[in-house]
Amino acid sequence: MTDPQLQLGFDIFDMPLSVAPKPKARAKPRCQPVVAPPPELDAATMAARLEQNPDYRVLRRLAPVLNFKRTALGPIMRVLILDTETTGLDHGRDKIIELAMLRVDVDTTTGLPVGQVVVFDELEDPGQPISNEIQMLTGISSGMVRGKRLDEARIASLLDGVDLVIAHNAAFDRPFCEARIPAFSNLAWGCSFADIDWKKEGHGSAKLEYLAQEKGWFYDAHRAETDCHALLAVLCEPLPSSQQSGLAKIMTGSQAPSYCLQATQAPFDAKDALKSRAYRWSAEERVWHIRLNDEAQLDSECAWLKLAVYDGRAARVHIEKMDARVKHSKRAGELSEREI
Repeated sequence: MTDPQLQLGFDIFDMPLSVAPKPKARAKPRCQPVVAPPPELDAATMAARLEQNPDYRVLRRLAPVLNFKRTALGPIMRVLILDTETTGLDHGRDKIIELAMLRVDVDTTTGLPVGQVVVFDELEDPGQPISNEIQMLTGISSGMVRGKRLDEARIASLLDGVDLVIAHNAAFDRPFCEARIPAFSNLAWGCSFADIDWKKEGHGSAKLEYLAQEKGWFYDAHRAETDCHALLAVLCEPLPSSQQSGLAKIMTGSQAPSYCLQATQAPFDAKDALKSRAYRWSAEERVWHIRLNDEAQLDSECAWLKLAVYDGRAARVHIEKMDARVKHSKRAGELSEREI
């Protein structure tokens, strides 16, 4: 009797071997043309192409100009573009921690800078800790300013011969500068924030960063020298209403006095009309007041007050007349009264 397991082994060896079918040969792919990758575009070319598309706006990092290679066509006015960084907002208590200035010669015919730009930018130890808030805003720490002091002799040489100082919000910078360097009080000042009606010129804001972005630039704000270069660049651009530069607008305005008009003893129920007209309330003097850039605006505003606020009745208003040596400072101008 045959062993079943042994018989099974013989049966397996007696089975015919099966041959696995050969795999079908794959069709050779057709030859594809070799397409070269598009050439890499440099950033300037890409930006130029984007600018041609109305769906895009391009911002470029502001490049400071240190030499304006143009020839003056008329007399020169020497201008100082200025900015400060401080420990706070109160000029009587807080101190300057950075002062930056650009001294430029401006052609009064074109309203544009000519020649070399002289740069000053220094830190100063305020003698008090710099708060975390100010450090986060400016990037200036107590360690960066420790033991440092402004070079007063160099500042004096830069101020010599200056016809006009321009700051963006001079009402803030001027008191700080005069408290630290008294010679600043002898100079004429202009304000690129207050002396130009930026909304009338078609801009939604008078903030410097916004104005620069409208012109196509971005920059690292809240460091004094960088802010000065940004302000100079913005003021070199033509204003839509007159096509004169912002520099020319401020320089022209500095030649004539401005006025602060007080709506003396205005009726209480006129406060909404005054507020909508851009009057401000002085809690210290308890009076509504407005700043006016020239005598024509003063005359027009007095006429409006008589009709809209005093209901046609006779009234006496207070007027402060300020030239550029007083304007934007904490000092009073020439005071007078006018019957309207």
